[in-house]
Amino acid sequence: MFDRISIRWRLALVSAGLTFLILCAFAAVFGSLTSSRLRSDFVHDTADAATRLQDRLTITPTASPRFRISPPLELYASPNNATIRLFWGDRQQIPGGSTPSAPDLGVPIEQGTREAGGYLVETRFTALASDESSPQKLSFPVWIEYARPLEDLERTINRLRLLLVVGVVSGTLLALLGGMALARRSLRPITDLTAAAQEIARTRDPDRHVPEPATDDEVAELARTFDQMLTSLEASRQETEGALVRQREFVADASHELRTPLTSILANLELLSDGLEGERKEAATSALRSSQRMRRIVADLLLLARSDDQQPVSRTRVDLAQIANEATAEAAALTDDHLLTVEAAAPLIIDGDRDELHRLVTNLVENAIRHTPGGTDVTIAASAAGDDALLTVADNGPGIAAEQRARIFERFVRRSGDRGGSTGLGLAIVRTVAEAHGGTVSVEDAEPGSRFVVRLPLAGDEPA
Repeated sequence: MFDRISIRWRLALVSAGLTFLILCAFAAVFGSLTSSRLRSDFVHDTADAATRLQDRLTITPTASPRFRISPPLELYASPNNATIRLFWGDRQQIPGGSTPSAPDLGVPIEQGTREAGGYLVETRFTALASDESSPQKLSFPVWIEYARPLEDLERTINRLRLLLVVGVVSGTLLALLGGMALARRSLRPITDLTAAAQEIARTRDPDRHVPEPATDDEVAELARTFDQMLTSLEASRQETEGALVRQREFVADASHELRTPLTSILANLELLSDGLEGERKEAATSALRSSQRMRRIVADLLLLARSDDQQPVSRTRVDLAQIANEATAEAAALTDDHLLTVEAAAPLIIDGDRDELHRLVTNLVENAIRHTPGGTDVTIAASAAGDDALLTVADNGPGIAAEQRARIFERFVRRSGDRGGSTGLGLAIVRTVAEAHGGTVSVEDAEPGSRFVVRLPLAGDEPA
C-alpha cells in the first residue's frame, strides 16, 4: 500500500513518522526524568515542612484541659494541603492536636517517611517546650505526623503527561503538514515536467520542449535528458517516415510499372494457350493463371499504396445494390458447389468509386467461397439503415475463431490452414476501401458461420 501512494505523501508520511519517533523518545525520557524529579521534590518538600514544623512547634498548658499549640496547625498545613497530627510519647493523640478532617493514618511507630492511605507521611519524635508566655518551662515528648496527599503529585504528573502527548501529536501533525508543503515545493519541477510530457503526448508536437529548472540539480539533468530523448525520437521518426515514404513510392511505382508487362504477358499467354495442344497447352494455361493472380496482387498493392498516400477517391453517384449483383455474378464463376443469394432489390445510391466498391464486394464473396466447404450458403444483402447503406455477406460455414477476428483485417494475415489459397490482402483491401469511403467494416458471429458487415454513408442531396 505504501508503494502505491504518491511520492508527495510518502515523503510527508516518512517525515511525520520520524518526527513522531523522535518526539516519543524525547517525551519518554523527559517525562520519566521530570516525574522522578517531581516525586523527589515532593518528598523533600514534605520532609522540610515536617522539619520546620518540628523546630517551630510549641505546646503550652492552659487553664482548660486543652493545650495551646503554636503555630496553629491548620494555618501551617494549608499552603501544602497537608494534614498534621500530634501524639504524646505514649502514642496517645493530643487533644486539639490535629488539623480538621485529618485522616486516620495509623499510630506512629518510628521516625521516617512512609505512604499510607494515599498520603506521604513524615513522622518525627521530639521533645516540645512550652512558649515564652508560660511561667514554667516544660518539655513534652511528642510524635509529629505531617502528611501530604499523593493525589496532588499524581495530578501534576498527569498534567505533565497530557502536555507531552499533546506536544507529540501537535509536532507530528506540524511535521506532516510541513512535509507536504516541502514535498509539493520540491516536486514542483517534476510536476512541470510531467505536464509538459503529457502535453507533448497529447499534441504529438516534437518541437515542444520540457521546462528546465533554474537550479542545476538532478531535476535539471532529467529535463535535459528528456529534451535529448525527444530530439532523438524526432530524428528517428523522420528517418522512419522517410523510409516508409520511399517504400510506399517504390511499391506504387513498381506496381504501376508492372501492369504494362503483365498485360503483355497475359495477352501472349492467352494466344499461346489457344494455339498449343497437349502438355504445352496445360503449361501455358497454368502460366496464364499465375500471371492473372500476379496481376491481381499488383493491383491490390497499388490500391494499398495509394491509400497509404491518402490520395482522394474519385467519387460518382453509384448504386451499391447493382454493384453487389454484378460482383456476385462475377464471383459465382469461381464455384460450382456454393449457393450464392443476393438480396439487394432497392437502389442504394452512395458517393464512391465503382471499381473499388466492386473490388470490396468481390473480395468479401470470394473470401466466403474460399474459406467454407462445398454446399455452404452465402447470402449477400444490401439494405438501408438510417443514413447508411449496409452491405452484409453472411455464410453458414465453420465461422472464424475469436482469436483471429482482432487481426483478420490486417495486411498479409491469413486464416489458420491457409498457406497458398490467398495473399492475405483481400480483407485488408475491404477495410481500406470502406474507410476511404467514410465507412466501416466488422465481422460478427452468425452462429453458425460468420457475417461481414460494411456500413457506408448514403449519398446526400448534393453530389460529392
